[in-house]
Amino acid sequence: MSPAPRSGREGRADASGRDGDLKAPWRDYLRKKGLKTTQQREAIVDVFLRSSGHVNLEDLLSHARKKQPSVGLATVYRTVKLLEEAGIAAARHFGPGQTLYEVSEGRAHHDHLICDRCGFITEFENDEIEHLQDAAAKRFGFNVIRHRHELFGLCEKARGVSGGRCPGEEAGRVKFSR
Repeated sequence: MSPAPRSGREGRADASGRDGDLKAPWRDYLRKKGLKTTQQREAIVDVFLRSSGHVNLEDLLSHARKKQPSVGLATVYRTVKLLEEAGIAAARHFGPGQTLYEVSEGRAHHDHLICDRCGFITEFENDEIEHLQDAAAKRFGFNVIRHRHELFGLCEKARGVSGGRCPGEEAGRVKFSR
């Protein structure tokens, strides 16, 4: 079985803007912590829940400001930390100084392929890999609580394959340069 790319849209808001039950855990978390919400915080949460793939704080800030111009970077940072504490967001460190966030609430486990040259990240699921990890843990008497599987390498274009593809460039997310 080969790895299947993921769309990254599972469990997220649909095009109509409905966020389904993703905001329920957020509201529950705020209530349990005795925290109040603000228009700025809600703009950030809305943008984050509607994001696809992996986002950085600056992109969240830019998009949240379209809804709420008074949003600042410090508010984005604090809100994302709250989303992490609530189990709604997961931080991913794909390289030095590169922290990206993805929606974790309602998402199936997945792994990542990361191009070291262009930085494009592809999500995939592979049951065979999961079974092998479980078998290895069992063989060593180890109880796995959580894991991350991140494979770093080079896309075809970065490897210099004649006519090779760069998924990031094709998606309009990166400009490939040698």
